Amino acid sequence: MLNLRRVALFAGLCVLAACGRNDLEEPPVPLGDFALGLNIVVADNVQKVPISREASPEEWEEVMKAAVADRFGRYSGGRLYNIGISVDGYALAPPGIPVVAAPKSVLVITANIWDDATQTKLNPEGEQFTVFEGMSGETVIGTGLTRTKKKQMEVLSYNAVKRVEQWLLDHPEWFPKAGEVPVPLAAEGEAAAKPAAAKPAATVPAAGNTAATGTTAGTTVRRLPLPPPQTPSPHPGPSLP
Repeated sequence: MLNLRRVALFAGLCVLAACGRNDLEEPPVPLGDFALGLNIVVADNVQKVPISREASPEEWEEVMKAAVADRFGRYSGGRLYNIGISVDGYALAPPGIPVVAAPKSVLVITANIWDDATQTKLNPEGEQFTVFEGMSGETVIGTGLTRTKKKQMEVLSYNAVKRVEQWLLDHPEWFPKAGEVPVPLAAEGEAAAKPAAAKPAATVPAAGNTAATGTTAGTTVRRLPLPPPQTPSPHPGPSLP
């Protein structure tokens, strides 16, 4: 019976490991005319969960930039997009008690994307993602026991950038075919602003001959006709007795 349990456990772990496959060797998902422009990662304000291995901002920036380049550097479209990622928080599982109390690793990031040609930010607010290492035989046991810190960071970064990719797929209006302009999210449902039509210049109806016509600062000014001179008529004074 014990041997059967071991076989079942081993088979289950193999299935979980298969679920965590790497898809970077497969053709990239379609993203219109996409090509990676600037690859910006900042981790200056990253926060660490108390129970965690230590990782410096520089280490996070390096591993996250590599994950972005690995996934989005596969595209060869004609329109550049700049991707910016902020590493907000993390926990890297330290060695713990297997299965029962093995701590899990987690990463929180915020992503933004710009159209390089127009310098337009396509998402009005940063999109935040929280990712874990994923289900595998190692994560069930506890990656603090089975993975180095660097490997944990690489897996978390891979999963985070894959979530960013799915987010981009949810917005096909950002990735039109060649020759078209991406539509920022803030512009959805809004009609393009049209320039206000110029109001016609006010005209004064002609009444007789005009006295003169002049110009002021390049604008024609029509002067009103002068009334004909009138002979004053005497007004009767008070009646005398």
